[in-house]
Amino acid sequence: MFQGSIVALITPFRDGQLDEAALLRLVEWHIEQGTHGIVPVGTTGESPTLSHDEHCRVVELVVKQVAGRVPVIAGAGSNNPVEAIEYTRFAEQAGADGTLHVAGYYNRPNQEGLYHHFKAVHDATTKPIIVYNIPPRAIVDVQPATLARLAELPRIVGVKDATGDLARPWTERQLIKKPFAWLSGEDATAVAYNIGGGQGCISVTANVAPRLLAEVQNLTLAGEWQAARELQDRLIPLHQAMFAEPSPAGAKYAVSLLGLCSEECRLPVMPLCEATKLRIRDAMVALNLL
Repeated sequence: MFQGSIVALITPFRDGQLDEAALLRLVEWHIEQGTHGIVPVGTTGESPTLSHDEHCRVVELVVKQVAGRVPVIAGAGSNNPVEAIEYTRFAEQAGADGTLHVAGYYNRPNQEGLYHHFKAVHDATTKPIIVYNIPPRAIVDVQPATLARLAELPRIVGVKDATGDLARPWTERQLIKKPFAWLSGEDATAVAYNIGGGQGCISVTANVAPRLLAEVQNLTLAGEWQAARELQDRLIPLHQAMFAEPSPAGAKYAVSLLGLCSEECRLPVMPLCEATKLRIRDAMVALNLL
């Protein structure tokens, strides 16, 4: 089972190119800081603007650097199932522990189409699959009944839930009886999501404050809800600052302040305005990150 604080890892660039040295530094830092798992080449990793070769190279480097110390769930999603299968098979060969799959954006399938998209990927591969449900970006919503149907497939083992609907884990747990990983896809609601039965978060803010995000998840997994709420209260300004402008500009700027990589993003994500930079810096200072 995947659980805890799983970082949606940024992809560092320098002068328009993949910064491999910085990527390896980031992976090592996350393991040292207690991050429970790593998702390379997700949306926060700017997968829409990576070339095919860059996508595969990031997965390859991350898996090799992690060397089995924490799970690696490689982003492999696409609205094209042929491409999704290709990326999933590469992740398998590279040694990833599982893959993360979004579907539906732009071509907007119905629930039957979503089911058959994920089933096609499932049937073509052998590693565990996490379904990424994010209606604000993908337009379509993997409804609870569809997720339960997908969960009947042996290698569909969890969901990254970015619906914002905190009733979802309660509803889905009525329908899914096998061991299943309910993972939040929203930092600000991650503690509340875990109360409903979640076991972790695929986190943007973990790029910046991995030790604190791991601590929050450890507290919820131990049932220490009051302590988790108090720490989440302290983290909320940082969570909010991460999304003041299009992500991952906020996360990359914050990590640049830590000296781990540059703040460089690819178009169409733009550099942050000075007011947002100040907001992020202030939130980091308040948490003793700077």
